[in-house]
Amino acid sequence: MNKSESIKEIAAAMAKFQADVKNPTNSASNPFFKSKYAPLNEILNDVRPLLAKYGLSVLQMPSGDDSEVHITTLLMHESGEWIESCPLKMKPAKNDPQGIGSAITYGRRYALAAILGISSEDDDDGNVATHGKSDPASTQRPQ
Repeated sequence: MNKSESIKEIAAAMAKFQADVKNPTNSASNPFFKSKYAPLNEILNDVRPLLAKYGLSVLQMPSGDDSEVHITTLLMHESGEWIESCPLKMKPAKNDPQGIGSAITYGRRYALAAILGISSEDDDDGNVATHGKSDPASTQRPQ
């Protein structure tokens, strides 16, 4: 992570933003993992007005090399302060324009949610990453 010399103003703005923001609605389905997630466009539509309310904005820059897509996310404040994420590095499922585009969108969604402190998908408690399959019982939230 990189940041401006001071983050006093951006930290205060983020505290207010996070007190006001709600996790986006998981309106899209991933049939492969039988899970739900919030599409990038819906996350952006949800958070942009609140970011602006607190003098915040986000810039995401894709880059990469022959085998990976990299997404760097820059959170900025009207004071000039900023916080930049380390690049999120991913290997596209297919090395063609559609695979690369899909990896960029996927990476942007995850990186945006991370830097804003929100969740954009059902929480499977790490089951997919650990066991390679979704455990529907673990994705149920307490009522």
